[in-house]
Amino acid sequence: MRKLGIIGGMSWISTRAYYERINKSVQKRAAPLASPPLLIESLDYAPIAAAKNADDWDAIAATLVESARRLESAGAEGLVIAANAMHKVYDRLTEAVSIPVLHIADSVGQAMEDADCKSAALLGTRFVMTESFYRQRLVGHGVDLLPPDPGDVELVDGIIYKELMLGRVTRDAERALKTIITMKEKDGAEAIVLACTELELVVDTDANVLPVYDSTDIHCRAAADWILG
Repeated sequence: MRKLGIIGGMSWISTRAYYERINKSVQKRAAPLASPPLLIESLDYAPIAAAKNADDWDAIAATLVESARRLESAGAEGLVIAANAMHKVYDRLTEAVSIPVLHIADSVGQAMEDADCKSAALLGTRFVMTESFYRQRLVGHGVDLLPPDPGDVELVDGIIYKELMLGRVTRDAERALKTIITMKEKDGAEAIVLACTELELVVDTDANVLPVYDSTDIHCRAAADWILG
């Protein structure tokens, strides 16, 4: 098996999910007692969040680049970023290391392309929902994305940063996401992309009016594929 480096801590909740899911996926396909060789650097999210709020993506890129280089030096043969929004600095990170970095949106886009899904609504943080760095990757796989609704952007972004990243899961948030997903179906979406690693805490991916593409689950399966070669 190839050794994978994980840049985590954004949040620790998502990092925990990555560790568990990659292990489970590898164990299902390899020997019963197998566990993948993983290197995890869990970053302090507080200064990253402060830089994000100040729109200082140069500082964020520098932090992630340093982490990627440390993981490569420690023996990682490939990398994943255990967060969706941090892929905004993906290009700068890949330029700084000589090992592959598995892009989360490419993994999701390939899964949607394989399923012949042509239309979807994207749910995540404000950056993911409104900026091109994530949306264009999905469009490149033939997926037509509904335009972001400003009200939905504010609501979902608030739930993520004020509740889910602090470990708070409420019935109000579950109801809000269910309503949004129902409205997206009425707007013509064929599927939902959960483009935030914490959103699965308030969205039942198996019990909705639309198919749900969970970016965390898909990215972890792609990571297991890569580990197993």
